Amino acid sequence: MDHTPDLAAYFDRIGYRGDPQPTLDTLRQLHVLHTEAIPFENLSPFLGEPVELDQPALEDKLIHRGRGGYCYEHNLLFSRMLQALGFEVAGLAARVRLNQPDHVQTPRTHMLLRVRLDEGDYLADVGFGGLTQTAPLKLVPDVEQATPHEPFRLIHTDGLYTLQALVAGDWRTLYQFDLQEQQLPDYQLASWYLSHHPQSHFVTGLMLARTEPGLRHALHNNRYTLHHLGGASEKRELASVDELLDVLQTQFRIRLPETPGMRDKLERLLATEPS
Repeated sequence: MDHTPDLAAYFDRIGYRGDPQPTLDTLRQLHVLHTEAIPFENLSPFLGEPVELDQPALEDKLIHRGRGGYCYEHNLLFSRMLQALGFEVAGLAARVRLNQPDHVQTPRTHMLLRVRLDEGDYLADVGFGGLTQTAPLKLVPDVEQATPHEPFRLIHTDGLYTLQALVAGDWRTLYQFDLQEQQLPDYQLASWYLSHHPQSHFVTGLMLARTEPGLRHALHNNRYTLHHLGGASEKRELASVDELLDVLQTQFRIRLPETPGMRDKLERLLATEPS
């Protein structure tokens, strides 16, 4: 049975109060509000919980239970809300290149969106962790595009697009993709692998991110960083489970799950981190 997206609950979750017409201005507002309100987080695969990608499960988790998720959860929820508003949206897949040597081949494990507007095609992506773009980007190569946070640009070579962000004066490559449309089974297969493989970084550690105006919050295991746009970063190591749980709730605004054994799993994670 088809599920009608709960737009009212979604708007309340992200704090949207505008006129929801399928326009570029609406897309921009929803894009930045989503990244501020709903954190990128991988608690479910880390704790051994299933990651479900159907619409009722996504709404329950990311909207009603005050949680976040990783790229498939964010961008599937976002795409379905956009489609309910009348936007024309297609899902794409990318190979993550951030922090990867040039010679290393990576799988297509990241999801992003192409949104077709009267002004042209735009890329939307509310689920790329610590460098999630905070505005849709026009699908035009070799042009620096401003966002509420870092500038981004696209490079196009032989049918392949490369997305880069300008960080501390350097263009950093985030991922590469083409325009072949993906379907839900494509994402379900990749998501199952990322949330189950014993060497997946979503299974072995914690990764969280959330934006605010002029700020980015990031957590990797016990290392919490507050990045100031155009300024210095504040770094802090979390020494206890209570300190970690406090940061999850206050800085990432996560309503913690009542998962049996969560404290023990976090204790083991902290024990493996260098002090």
